[in-house]
Amino acid sequence: MIRFRRIWGWAVLAALCVLLALPAVWRGPSSAVSTSGPTARRTGHTLVLDAGHGGEDGGAVSLTGVPESRINLAIVQKLDQLLGLYGVAPVVLRNEDISLHDSSAETLREKKRSDLQNRAAAVEAVEDAVLLSIHQNSYPDGRYHGAQVFYANGEEALLLAQRIQAALCSALDPDNTRAVKPVSEDVYLMNHISRPAILVECGFLSNQEEEAKLCSDAYQTQLAAVLAGTWLTAEGEREEMQQEEAVPQNEVENPVLLYRVRQ
Repeated sequence: MIRFRRIWGWAVLAALCVLLALPAVWRGPSSAVSTSGPTARRTGHTLVLDAGHGGEDGGAVSLTGVPESRINLAIVQKLDQLLGLYGVAPVVLRNEDISLHDSSAETLREKKRSDLQNRAAAVEAVEDAVLLSIHQNSYPDGRYHGAQVFYANGEEALLLAQRIQAALCSALDPDNTRAVKPVSEDVYLMNHISRPAILVECGFLSNQEEEAKLCSDAYQTQLAAVLAGTWLTAEGEREEMQQEEAVPQNEVENPVLLYRVRQ
């Protein structure tokens, strides 16, 4: 069973890559803070996609002047589109390069705090939510590179973070030795929600080679495909296990009766 699930997981990734070559079925991004439509596949969890920063808060800036917020948004939009091809419509916190602050906020500090509070409230309002927040890393020393995944709020988040880290390394960067870590206390959003939460630092905008990839449409799509495939695989396995546990022992058919005896 485990071997089958692993093969199925890679099959999902392969199928996503094939679908990327079919622009005719490519749908536009869903509206911000959206929920699944009537044709969407229903799962036990609802994925909430957060493109970090936005608006006046551009986050880190790449070596060529591209704000982190724009890259985060591009990856989230591609991830939303890919999941839609599988009938999964996540909740998307922002679909434009804007801040989600209240209109009453005036200073940059007030806007930032209001934005984060509104994101936290939006996540908490979603039943059975799992947060996936997309960010980019940066460091004064340009030699550092590699995606890294952080988690908060329980073992379920840890297991998903480990899956994502392994998939990112295996599919995109086999030399990446970074390990999953719990999110630090200074990350407001992750520490002000009760839902399982994952933060993905997709790479370093301060590294010349990695910055070029992170700013490219093709690599953003590859990142989205890995994240989508990992989520679909994890949810598929979880549903499978729930279905197996739901079958009463006395209702399992006698395997002998499944075969006709030859005369």
